[in-house]
Amino acid sequence: MSSRASAARYARALLDVAIRESNPEQVERDLSAFGDLLSWNPELHSVLTNPAVPVSGKRGITETIAKRLNVAPPVGKLLVMLAERDRFALMPDLVSVYRERLLEHQHVVRAEVTTAIPLTKDREALLQQRLAEITGGRVDVTTSVDPGIIGGVVARIGSTVYDGSVATQLEKMRGRLVEQR
Repeated sequence: MSSRASAARYARALLDVAIRESNPEQVERDLSAFGDLLSWNPELHSVLTNPAVPVSGKRGITETIAKRLNVAPPVGKLLVMLAERDRFALMPDLVSVYRERLLEHQHVVRAEVTTAIPLTKDREALLQQRLAEITGGRVDVTTSVDPGIIGGVVARIGSTVYDGSVATQLEKMRGRLVEQR
């Protein structure tokens, strides 16, 4: 089983428990904080992912860190379980999959929006509102700038692309003119 698939199993279980017993958003913040700590601290990462370090030592370190970070109980239990099963290598995928599952649970879709120039906050809010109307849910917008589209907007939501760019419109016009020759 791939690490992503294993992480997905842990993430699904954690979200189920968080929904029943805790605050799923707080769980995401706590899980991210621990994941960030591992990625920013190579020594800690090395100790917690090294198979030569005894499980009891990993469990003790994990419990101490969880108490200091004051993580939600479901996160603390999961971290201890990961220590006992020597599965801390899954943390980056676990955090990523948990975020994805949480957004699904909240009925939030992600949209990647590309424009020729940076959007103002007002324009971004309006675009977010329009995309929410199209999708029927809340939309989390990530913007980027690509002067190559000349003008307009390209929005990608999942596998669906809404291309209102000037570059694409010009290309379509060129295609129609070539066909008419």
